[in-house]
Amino acid sequence: MDLKDQLKNLFPEHKETQEPEVKKSNIWLQDDPIICKYEKRKGKPITILEGYTGATSDFKILAKEIKTKLSVGGSFKDDRIIIQGDYRNKIMEMLKEKGFKVKRVGG
Repeated sequence: MDLKDQLKNLFPEHKETQEPEVKKSNIWLQDDPIICKYEKRKGKPITILEGYTGATSDFKILAKEIKTKLSVGGSFKDDRIIIQGDYRNKIMEMLKEKGFKVKRVGG
C-alpha cells in the first residue's frame, strides 16, 4: 500500500486536483535582435543585454527570470540587464527558446 492509497483511506471524500498549467510569459517579442555582449569591469567578467524596445517592466521580468535560472547576481540599469559572469551562451539559448532574436557582440 503506497502513500496515495493510505491518504485515500484517511480522507475518502477528498478529490485529487491537477496541478495548474505553467503560464507562458507575456513578454513582448521584438523584431530587432537583443544584443548580448561581454565585458570586464574591475577585472571581473559580466554579460550585458541591451537593445530591448518593449516595456521596461517586461525587461525587468526577463532579467529576474535569467538571474533565477542561472542562480547568479545581476541588475537592471539604464535599459540594460547586467549579469555577473560570462553566461553568453546559456543566456542566448534561453532567449532563443522564448522566441527572441539574439546577436552576440564581442569575443
